[in-house]
Amino acid sequence: QVQLVESGGGLVQAGGSLRLSCAASGTTWNINTMGWYRQVPGKQRELVARIGSGGSPDYADSVKGRFTISRDTAKNTVHLQMNTLKPEDTAVYYCNVVRLGLNYWGKGTLVTVSS
Repeated sequence: QVQLVESGGGLVQAGGSLRLSCAASGTTWNINTMGWYRQVPGKQRELVARIGSGGSPDYADSVKGRFTISRDTAKNTVHLQMNTLKPEDTAVYYCNVVRLGLNYWGKGTLVTVSS
């Protein structure tokens, strides 16, 4: 029973930046992994970035060098700094946490990158 709320999405010009935030509430102890996925209409949801409890991040190849994930365990938040945005980054971005082997998802926040 973890609830996730995303914020920070919006419309941005190509080359611009956005910072997504996700706040977890409910039963937040023992959260292992926090991360971000994205999905476009008709396509499968894909991993963007994730960070484990030890602080080690993983990134999709398409965003390496442009996106940075960070985590504040005390505040139960995870953030995604997105720089040099491209039109192909346009998607609904979903916050994800893994706790005791179970996945929890936010409702998503829309990111639109115009060219």
